[in-house]
Amino acid sequence: MSDAIVDIHDLWTVFKNGKKEAVIHQDLNLRIERGEFMSLVGGSGSGKTVLLREMLGLEAPTRGEITVLGKPAAELGKRGAARRVGMLFQQGALFSAFTVLENIAFPLRELKTLPDALIREAAMVKLQMVGLAPEHADKMPADLSGGMVKRVSLARALIMDPPLLLLDEPTAGLDPESSDSFCALLRSLHRDMELTVVMVTHDLDTLFELSTRISVLADKQVIVSGPPRDVIAFPHPFIRNFFLGERGQRAMELLREYPFTV
Repeated sequence: MSDAIVDIHDLWTVFKNGKKEAVIHQDLNLRIERGEFMSLVGGSGSGKTVLLREMLGLEAPTRGEITVLGKPAAELGKRGAARRVGMLFQQGALFSAFTVLENIAFPLRELKTLPDALIREAAMVKLQMVGLAPEHADKMPADLSGGMVKRVSLARALIMDPPLLLLDEPTAGLDPESSDSFCALLRSLHRDMELTVVMVTHDLDTLFELSTRISVLADKQVIVSGPPRDVIAFPHPFIRNFFLGERGQRAMELLREYPFTV
């Protein structure tokens, strides 16, 4: 049996604006194995977040195939992706009129098959799983710090115990201490819940701290995919500028300190 959680073949994504066409992905191929922590990096306009949305079934590619957990990705959009795939959006996307606990419980309530007491209990478990105390349950999103918003959003993404978690810039907007703490949480959840994780990030510290494999989007394709050390050694202008500039050199200290394996 294949261990591929996501399998993408010959993907094309073309956006049309009147008579003009913008080709975002062209013959893109990518395979993500069970248990990986895969990071997607690329320049502005390379289609990283678009690819996440296509995996989630929220957008349809122009042509090509995306299978997620053995099924066409389009079926996720029709049947409710939250049951099989958790998604952490960049800004959290919490419902401002719902309390913390109501936000976390929302996907379960949408099923309309479980009693309220069981839904509340499950939401409280996830609240504490992401490092928040029970007293935060009745707070409103406006009363939360940026780091707490990320944690509540993560708890909601995991409420169905999905085997696949998608992250869009998970540490964006966080201060260094909050970012380090959130990375530690993601690392422990990846291990303890045996998750497969796909992350889009431009933050090199986050990238090197969490990734078992990195896939680079450039020239409308995945130009290289592998462990961090192999990707950094790949000869391409984007990789040279992204990883080996001043910012990259600072983050590379982490790579020298900690060994990475697939």
